[in-house]
Amino acid sequence: MKGKSPPLLRVLCIILFAFMYGPLLVLIAFSFTPTEYGIGWEGFTLKWYQEVFTNNNILNALNVSLMVAIPCVLISTAIGTLTAFIIYRSRFFGRGLFQGILYIPLIMPDLVMGVTLLLLFTFIGLSLGIMTILFAHVSFSIPLATLVIIGRMQRIDRRLEEAAMDLGADEWTTMRKVTLPLLMPGILAAALLVFPWSFNDFVITYFVSGVGSSTLPIRVYSMIRLGVSPMVNALGTLIVVVPLILVVFGMLMEKRRV
Repeated sequence: MKGKSPPLLRVLCIILFAFMYGPLLVLIAFSFTPTEYGIGWEGFTLKWYQEVFTNNNILNALNVSLMVAIPCVLISTAIGTLTAFIIYRSRFFGRGLFQGILYIPLIMPDLVMGVTLLLLFTFIGLSLGIMTILFAHVSFSIPLATLVIIGRMQRIDRRLEEAAMDLGADEWTTMRKVTLPLLMPGILAAALLVFPWSFNDFVITYFVSGVGSSTLPIRVYSMIRLGVSPMVNALGTLIVVVPLILVVFGMLMEKRRV
């Protein structure tokens, strides 16, 4: 069994990864082709990446995405840190239920959440635009940040905090000089995971965005309706690769041991 299982598992893993990431490799490869419609390989060029960075519509959409994603990261990480402290360090009635509710925005279908948020914003009379996109992204990013930070808190040795207080540090000093430095990898990991989570969102953003507030994924959707060009391939490559690097880095930071 030992001689047969590892090779078979390796083959299955290769097939699985080829199935999942093969289309991405094709997308990346055809982003370098000089052909106008990107359906054949006729050499190597970077002109489509140059056009991406000189296209005003794309740059405006990128600006909107950053105007949403960066505040979303800051707000979600701050609230997620406070929420994680309350859930993990406090004992109150319904604590388990409250923590379980955090999973609902993560498992709820994006379509349902997008329609729900649209109805909410319409009901309270809030005009659709960058602010509604930000509110929507914060609503589904806080649970992600909270759960990541809770996972980090569970690996912190409480004896380090007790030792600091035994040496004369008060609660605030212990929090600032012991707890937060130990928790910082988890906070940074949460921020690095929230950024691509917000930056790449399409379905929810599609429902809550207004005129002139198209994010980069929505801009890509409008471009592919007219046909897939190598510029779309280049833009898609950047959208996939850059957040993927941030996600991998965030996961590595979250797994760092105390």
